[in-house]
Amino acid sequence: MMDPRTEAGWKAAWRALGAAAPDGLHAQLLAAWSEPQRHYHTLQHLGECLTLAEELGDEMDHPSEVVLALWFHDAVYDVRAHDNEAQSAQWAERALREAGVAANARKRIMDLIMATCHGAADAPASQDSAILIDIDLAILGSSEPRFAEYETQVRAEYAWVPPEIFAVKRREVLRGFLSRERIYATGTMHTRYEAQARRNLSRAVGIA
Repeated sequence: MMDPRTEAGWKAAWRALGAAAPDGLHAQLLAAWSEPQRHYHTLQHLGECLTLAEELGDEMDHPSEVVLALWFHDAVYDVRAHDNEAQSAQWAERALREAGVAANARKRIMDLIMATCHGAADAPASQDSAILIDIDLAILGSSEPRFAEYETQVRAEYAWVPPEIFAVKRREVLRGFLSRERIYATGTMHTRYEAQARRNLSRAVGIA
């Protein structure tokens, strides 16, 4: 798993956009991803996403934009809020504008961040958004032990929700993914993760 604390990939993504990250931004993002209310949406998740992005770079139209979108996609994370993606996208927009990144690239990165809302099974708007969404959902197709860890981590983030309510709502979310014709839009990720994701989800909702 890639270590987000290593700056090489971070700096390379900015260079590919003809810019340099604003001073202190890398440290600010690391601090955000390390906030105490996080248990799943942590540097572990970010590192897993960045590792997959590196593996899938040849399939992307704008790899550096996908990488930066991943850095920002859960940069703002308040488990009780409903606008985390929008807040994260706005943070990205401010940073990218400050760095002098072109408007079209800024718009694509913001759209990628907003694509991680996962509120519907609509077709992704671009190849890069399809890859990024698949990367963000790769945890569903992870090994059985990692998926179990993920479920524990999510429960910890929602520790304030009564168990009986959490169980119902969580089952609804997981059944939503399971009901999709395809969980993963891209061929590579579908081949790699689809079958395992359906096994994990079926067990989690009690139909396996």
